[in-house]
Amino acid sequence: MKHSTNPQTRRGGGPALRIGRTLAFVLPVVLVLSGTLAVARVNWSGNPSSPVLTAADASASGASSRAAARAPQDVLRDALLVELQKEDPGVALTHLQQAVDDRPSLAKHCASIARALGKAAVRVYGPTKAQSYARPVCDTSFASGVVTAHR
Repeated sequence: MKHSTNPQTRRGGGPALRIGRTLAFVLPVVLVLSGTLAVARVNWSGNPSSPVLTAADASASGASSRAAARAPQDVLRDALLVELQKEDPGVALTHLQQAVDDRPSLAKHCASIARALGKAAVRVYGPTKAQSYARPVCDTSFASGVVTAHR
């Protein structure tokens, strides 16, 4: 077997090797930066940044004298139902998604809240208009609520 005397081959400077070396240097830097940015975006204070949750939490603390303690998902659902009537279902669904993103513990209640919004949307807007607001927030729970209320 004869060894190559080509200077490029002996030094290992082929294009694939150069690309590999570049990736080996750049990839860890990109991963560290993206991880740092992801950690920086998390709300570590525990205070929600969603206006719906803030309003809901404020109404819950004010209502604490009338009722024991309302669950956060009940407060959120009630605030979104009011918002649905004042604005439209699209705004309420957007704020539901923001609330779940800001407070992941609400994710297990997302489907039931979205169904309640769908049922309320049928009462306020009728089945055809209510269905036009459907989007994949909490899967298809809003649309399911529209269908259930329309039966």
